[in-house]
Parts: sequence; structure tokens; C-alpha cells
Amino acid sequence: MSKRAIILAGGKGTRLRPYTLSLPKPLVPVADKPIIQIIIEQLIKNGFDHITLTINHMAEVIKAFCGDGSRWGAHIDYSLEDKPLGTMAPLKIIKDLPDNFLVMNGDVLTDLNFKELYDAHLLGDNIFTISSFQRENINDYGVLDVKNGTLINFREKPLTIFEVSMGVYILNKKVLDYIPANSFYGFDQLMLSFLKKDEKVKVIKHVGYWLDIGRPDDYQQANEDYEKILGKLK
Repeated sequence: MSKRAIILAGGKGTRLRPYTLSLPKPLVPVADKPIIQIIIEQLIKNGFDHITLTINHMAEVIKAFCGDGSRWGAHIDYSLEDKPLGTMAPLKIIKDLPDNFLVMNGDVLTDLNFKELYDAHLLGDNIFTISSFQRENINDYGVLDVKNGTLINFREKPLTIFEVSMGVYILNKKVLDYIPANSFYGFDQLMLSFLKKDEKVKVIKHVGYWLDIGRPDDYQQANEDYEKILGKLK
């Protein structure tokens, strides 16, 4: 069965400067390949044979690199934003979306099995499925718990564990009804709208590798990790 994937590749990559001063973020290399190529090859291995890139910043450079997808044996096309639209609004201007499709950020390095996520979404008959990851954050400071100006507890550099979105989703086309036309609209706004309307959103935790390479430190980490996880990429 043919499967469709949308890669969000329109951002300016300002958090990743100076690496993005001369290149669009999707073309910044991890080891020997641009991150967008790594993602495209993973998607194709998982059966996603029609890939649409939403583009804006340095659009022509991205198009020149990716072409029509024929060199990877897939069909690649493009949706051009004439202004920044956020993470969800770009979907509104794609006119030929199937009933269910994958959406992901163009700066994600992960060994996630995209096919399994897609199949789980269909099996659950979900409107929106989020792939999540557990992150740990060590606070750099000693934390004071204070009540009425008196210390009641002290925690030295406490560890906080939280579940985050990986920037990989499977959507049912019904989601488009929630997205306003021709306006900036992001993932955060959509989730708040779902919660307000008691719309069920499925969250599936990924136990494996995931890194958002939006910041210089994370980009450097991705380059260090790439050879170690290469054999695990699904």
C-alpha cells in the first residue's frame, strides 16, 4: 500500500547558527549525509513512497538537492509557503492528502520504525498519533523549596524526567478541520485545541534513539552518535 509522508522543511534554522548561515537546515550534514537525505532514505525503507517537503527558506536549494526523488526510487514533490506558517498550517495548503499520513520535522535523527508507528495509528483508528520520547534533565543548581520564607527542603541538582514529542506524527485527514487557513498555526495550538474539545490523541513512547538537531550542541552530538546508531536506523 502506498504511504504518504510530509517533511516540514521550511524553517530558517536560526537556533542552529552558524551552521545554517549558508545552508538550509535540512541540508546540514550529519557525518557524510544531509539530515534530509537520512530521513528520506528511512521513510522509503518504511514504505513511504510519496514524500512532500514543505519549503520556504532557501526553497530552491532544497529542491535542487532532493529533486523529484527518482534517485531514491520514490516520488518527491513540494509545497511552497509564501510566508512562515508554523508546523501544522502548512498541511492546509496541500490539496491531495490521503486519509492518513505521516508528518515529521526535517531535523530529526532517530531509529524509530515509521511503519510500525503508522500501522499502530491505523489499528487504533486515531485522529492524531504522537511519537514520544523520555528525556532527562539535570538542573544545574541546588533547588530550595521554600514556604513562607523558610527553607523546608533542599535538592542538589535534581533530575527531572519528562515525556516529549519527537516531532514525528501520524495524522488522519480530519485534523485539517481544526487548522485555520492562511494563518500561522503550530503543534502547540493544535494540541490545546484537541484538549479543549476532548479529542483523543494517542501517544506512543519510543524506546531507542532520538535527537532533535535544532541546536549546535545537539548537532555536534548527532555527528558523534551517527556511526554508532547507523546499523539501528530503520
